This record gives sequence, structure tokens and C-alpha cells, in this order.
Amino acid sequence: MRRPFCLLHALLLTAAWTSAHGQSLVEWPVYGGDPGGMKYSRLADINRANVRRLAPAWHWDTGDPANPPADSGRPARPGNFQATPLMVNDTVYVPTPLNQVVALDANTGRELWRFDPQAYRAGQPSNGTGLVHRGVAMWTDGKERRIYINSRWRLFALDASTGKPVASFGDGGVIDLTVGLSRPVNRIHYTNTSPPVVWGDLVLLGNGVGDRLMYRGDPPGDVQAIDARTGKRVWAFNPVPQPGEVGHDTWLADSWKHTGHTNVWAPFTVDSTRGLVYLPFGTPSNDWYGGRRPGANLFGEAIVCLDIRTGKRVWHFQTIHHGLWDYDLPAPPNVITIRQGARRVDAVAVPTKQGFVFVFDRVTGKPVWPVEERAVPASDVPGEQAWPTQPFPTRPAPVSRIGISEADAVDFTPAIHAAALAELRKVKLGPLFTPPSMQGTATLPGSIGGAGWGGAMYDPESSTLFVKATNSPSVWRILKRPAPSDTNDMEYAADLGNSSIGVRLGDGPSIPVIKPPYGTLTAIDLSTGRHKWQVPLGDTPGVRHHPALQGVALPKYLGVAGAPGGVVTRGGLIFISGGGNVLYAIDTRNGAVLWEHDLGRQAYANPMTYRTKAGRQFVLVATGAGAETRLRAFALDR
Repeated sequence: MRRPFCLLHALLLTAAWTSAHGQSLVEWPVYGGDPGGMKYSRLADINRANVRRLAPAWHWDTGDPANPPADSGRPARPGNFQATPLMVNDTVYVPTPLNQVVALDANTGRELWRFDPQAYRAGQPSNGTGLVHRGVAMWTDGKERRIYINSRWRLFALDASTGKPVASFGDGGVIDLTVGLSRPVNRIHYTNTSPPVVWGDLVLLGNGVGDRLMYRGDPPGDVQAIDARTGKRVWAFNPVPQPGEVGHDTWLADSWKHTGHTNVWAPFTVDSTRGLVYLPFGTPSNDWYGGRRPGANLFGEAIVCLDIRTGKRVWHFQTIHHGLWDYDLPAPPNVITIRQGARRVDAVAVPTKQGFVFVFDRVTGKPVWPVEERAVPASDVPGEQAWPTQPFPTRPAPVSRIGISEADAVDFTPAIHAAALAELRKVKLGPLFTPPSMQGTATLPGSIGGAGWGGAMYDPESSTLFVKATNSPSVWRILKRPAPSDTNDMEYAADLGNSSIGVRLGDGPSIPVIKPPYGTLTAIDLSTGRHKWQVPLGDTPGVRHHPALQGVALPKYLGVAGAPGGVVTRGGLIFISGGGNVLYAIDTRNGAVLWEHDLGRQAYANPMTYRTKAGRQFVLVATGAGAETRLRAFALDR
């Protein structure tokens, strides 16, 4: 019988958290800080009173080359540095965009070892982002420690002290994750960008499939549990139900036979004590045209709770029926406990791209606040059968703007306002869930969200959830395809090359077609389900310094569009970039900026924090893209 929880969580997390008032080691042993992904630290060495003394402490450059060698096909390129490191026993573990795993001294950033899985040898991945990776996972039995990275279609087990592959795991330290899937796949079309999850002696994995892959039999979204010691598969969950399984009747016209995707590409989380895993599933293929998959398409865009021991479904809730908007569930569900007076509710909060936060009892799946099925617009695309209703939570209120109209047109100047209206009048506008169309439909939120893969942060002491959200529309125009290809055999598909919408006036970049803010941070009191505050987060220099806006009075913060989230601390601070070039320290009480530091390059990653044995608290954030990628560490200036 398997251990009820991983010793890593029992020994490291418990010891770290109970020592928060002392000057002893406080670690960050899991991607989200704890197995439930609260992204919360009990550290308060850096706090509201002294955060202005925060200063650069050290940095480390990844060394990823801009043009790594490829054996065939398109050469791979490193994308954004999106990783959130782990820190255990004064050692930082972090993957680079090229999937290299590196161990660093947590006090100085000195490189200790490096492992290169040579993921770039297979050429450019199909996800359109270049090679990226958001994190690694650690397993321990109390004696041995291993680091796991799911690099494209392979899972590697590394000795945490040396970085060498563990010979007893799989084939010399690696296994092929495509072996034994529910159908054979082209391995080049199978990838991973989010970290594995470890529970007991199991390593749990989802997978990524590029949105541009739209063919019969494209890779499925099977979720797998792998034996952490041997590399053997223990169970798998197929999110497209087979005959006789729950949800099979939601796939009409035998679409269950050939539909792929429906995958968990985002990070996910567990209830360690109960042995439950919470999986945020994505859209079935493809994201914008569902004519080949009539029906509600369970478990697409559903939160699914499984028993980790067996892989059996415990409960589920579908947040989108028959998805058509690229509204994959993007973020790790937050496994939390809510205080409602004398009552405590063990819950799971699910941020979504459509700007909603669904909150459920984590054991039963019952919504904490009612969810209503409301009528939504129909589709006029040939063969499309958009679902007539969609679920709307009654609380909390949306964290982003939903739906778009001419009233949203940017109005910095009369000329800009007129140009924005002209652009909006070229496409169909409407409320949330207005379907893609042959004319082109502007959707708000767009493909980034709403909430993004950075997810939400939770302060358990105040029962407050903090959500970074984006206000940026996308345009989904459906085209009839002239001929099939080896990556797209659909009759209809979205015009992905023209999915953005903006205003161009003279020189300079495009100006967003809607009014700011383009990114926000919202605090939600989950004891009541009501917003405490919402503020613009970050800025957009391309708009602020645009030649057409010289002399125009603009808000202090325009907000920044982007998927990353942050970390909240007991010191009353949120550390977050939101996807921009500046790292902020935000006051949890009111959203005020207490400290900011220009990083000199984009920070498209979630920060984390820890305290070393020497008694110094650090805040780390990954920055840059391509060959210019750097891990930055901050601490109080001595």
C-alpha cells in the first residue's frame, strides 16, 4: 500500500512552515509552494515596513544558445524563461527554456550541476512558443532525492545531488511517455511545459498539444501516473470517455474515436492528505471549430478530481460546454481552506480564462456559491452546433472584463477613438461566449485570459484569493480550408495569423483597441465571495511612449497583459510582474505598490521566495527570452 503522502511534503514543508518565526531554513519544495498550490509563504523577514530596502542579491544566466542544433525539421528556439524554481536544503533547482535542469547554490547562485536532455534535437515544438518549461518536481523517500523533468515526450529522473540520470528508473533514467497511450501518436506533436506532480511514490503528468494541430487522431490528453522508483506506468485517465464510461454520451457522431487534445497542459495540484488530484483540462481539438465533435464534449474544459491511488474519477465540473474560444482551464486549482465565521470549508478555487473563479467543496465538488446555466449566442458557422447555455458563477464576480462592445473602444484621443471604432466595426461584437464566425468575432477575454497559467495566490490567514487577470481581446475568424495537410485536415479552422486587433497610427507599435487597464490584480474575500479591491497591475511602455500619445495624460499604471501570477507572503506582500519588465511588491491590504524594480527584460514567470540556513530571505524571478535569459535574486540590502 502506498504512503498516504510524500515524505517530501511531510518532512520538508511541515518543518519549513513551523519554523517561520525563527531564522531557520524555509524552503520552496513544490512548484506552487505547497502541494495545493497556494503560492503562499509564511516568511515575513521582508515585509511592508522594510521592503523598500529590497535590492539585487545575485543573478545567474541560463546559457541557453539562441540556435541550438536540431537533427531534422525546424530548429528549435528557446522561448520565454517561464520557470518557477524549487529550493530545498539550500539548493535551487530550475529548468531553462531549453529544458536543461540546473542546480544552484541558494545563497550565491553558483552553478552546482547541469543536465541537458537535448530536447532541442527534435526541432521546434508544435506549441508556437518555442521551447519553454515552467518547473521540475522532487521526490524523496527520506534517504534519496530525485528531480523529475517531463521534457517533451520523455520523463527523466535525476539524482538531486549530482544531476545524473537514475539508472534504475526506466531505461537508464528516462521513459517514453507516448508508449501505451490510448492511441499511437506522432511524438513530435506531444510535449510538456508544466512540471510533474509528485504524491507518495507516484509522478503525475499531463501533456501539451499545439493548438495548430487539428487532424483526426491527433495526440490525446491522457493523464498518467508513473512509479517514481521504477518508471512503470501505474494508471492512466482518458479524458474522452469510451463506450460505457461517464460522459461518453456527450460525444456525438462517434467523435470520441478521433478527437484529441482535451489535455492538461497547465500545472495541477493535489490534496496530499486525502490523496486527491485536481486536473484543469483544456479544449478538445480544435479550439475554435467543433463541427466534428457535436455535443457538450466532457471532460473538455472541466475541473476533474481523481483518486490518486487508482486514477478513478471522484467528481467533475465542466466550466465550458463544447468549447469554441480557446478557454482552456489554464491555471493550477488552489487547494485551500476557507474560513466563513466559525465554519471552515475545505475548497478548491479554479481561475479561468473567461475571467471567472469557480469555488467548489474539494471533496464533493459542490459549488460553494450557486452556478447558473445561462443562454448564450448561437453560431452561424456551417456545421457548428454551439452549446445553447454556459455556466456562470454567481460569486465571485469576474476578475476581468467580459464581452466587448463599441463602448470599450480606446479613447486616448479623438483620432485614436475613431480608428478603434473603425476596427471594431469590422468584426462581430457581443457578450461573453459569442461564438467565432466567418465575419470574425472579437472576444474578451482573449486567448491569454482572464486568468492565465500563473494562476491565483491564496492567503490562508485572511481567506483572500489574489488573481492576476488580462484584458486583451482576440479575433476568431473561421475560414473554409482549401485542402488538408499533415497537421490540419479540418474543413474549417480559425485564421490564427490574424487573431489580434489593434489601432495603428503612424510610427510605433499597435495600440490596444480597448481602454486600459490591460492587466489587473484582484483581491477576493473567499469568506464572502466578494471583491476586496482591484487595481491595474504593471504598465505597457509601448503605449505610454507611443509617438501618437506624446503630451496625452495617461493613467499612472496602464496595466500589463500576460499570463504570470505571483507569490503572497505573511509579510503582507505580493511579489509579481504580471508579465512585464518590472517586479512589484504589492500591499495585500489595498493593492498599493510599495516597491518596484525594473528588471531590464520581460519577466514572464511566477516569482518564489525562501530563507536559507544563513537566515536570509530571497525572492527569485526568471527573466528574459531566447539567449538572453537570467534568474534574478533579491534580498534586503545589508
